[in-house]
Amino acid sequence: MPQAETRTKAAALDPASLAAQLLAWYDRHQRVLPWRARGGRRADPYHVWLSEIMLQQTTVAAVGPYFQAFLARWPTVADLAAAPLDDVLGAWAGLGYYARARNLHRCARHVADALGGVFPDHEAGLRELPGIGPYTAAAIAAIAFDRPTVVVDGNVERVMARLFAIETPLPQAKAELRTAAAKLAPQLRPGDFAQATMDLGATICTPRSPLCMLCPWADACAAHRLKIAEDLPRRSAKPERPVKQAVAFVLTTGDSVWLRRRPDDGLLGGMLETPSTPWREAAWKPAAARRHQPVAAEWTDCGRVSHGFTHFIIEFDVWSAAASRKQPKEGRWVRLDALDDVALPTLTRRVLQRAFGHLPKRRRR
Repeated sequence: MPQAETRTKAAALDPASLAAQLLAWYDRHQRVLPWRARGGRRADPYHVWLSEIMLQQTTVAAVGPYFQAFLARWPTVADLAAAPLDDVLGAWAGLGYYARARNLHRCARHVADALGGVFPDHEAGLRELPGIGPYTAAAIAAIAFDRPTVVVDGNVERVMARLFAIETPLPQAKAELRTAAAKLAPQLRPGDFAQATMDLGATICTPRSPLCMLCPWADACAAHRLKIAEDLPRRSAKPERPVKQAVAFVLTTGDSVWLRRRPDDGLLGGMLETPSTPWREAAWKPAAARRHQPVAAEWTDCGRVSHGFTHFIIEFDVWSAAASRKQPKEGRWVRLDALDDVALPTLTRRVLQRAFGHLPKRRRR
């Protein structure tokens, strides 16, 4: 069969037949996820919203325990809205991208206060809420309210790239992949179809070694017939991430450590951290670093920690010292056995682990 004919065969297939095949597969093989409704029940919009915010740039495996912990602590959107932001940030710690947690709290308050605790049931209304972009609005509208929408996450992009043999590299291919997904989106069971496509990408049409023999769309898949499924989607080369340098000052007294709060806006906004020098690409000489110390002290070099963010890597030289009588101007003392109770990002936890060797477990109450 000529290659051009092979590449267009998937596009010529009946979208209704493809949808029916996928939904039949989903009814037998859908993943059991803590936020997913089962047995023909309608999904709880609060559960769908909470899970979708958590799943942004985070894996399903990582999100599960956090989702269940949030629901146990805040069973409804009104409960979450009434919680102090510090409690929400503390419960979020470890999921990363903390702007999501701040927007989660803002959104909960808006839904509880302005909308009577009821989420909008359509994309346009959902997109007006804090922290909800086009993808998240489409996902909530489809899954929670069964609205016909086009839901395209990374799994769906991979499935579409292979089904239609789209070789344009990501991220340039995003619009093309969305157009392909829109051709297949059904009017009936749109929520199940969205979740089915995600499940297909997560369990069958995987990034490496896709299980094409088990795929309900194998006969229609152009990439499978061309034997290029594992090569798609293609990706443009990523630029190398710059490395920034800083010195972290771990100041202690007895069983407590001095922490300060980062500004609400920006990276790790509202989270707690040890005082540090500014983050820059040039290495810090000791004399220059000392000009940023929270108080004058005899600092001990505890070694280095590295942490990767989306656009750069930060390397901290960790210095520790016992506090003198003089106290820093900005921040507060936090007991080491209470660190699990505060909004502590992974980066700060790594700095403290480098300084202390380990962190105490949460104290019993």
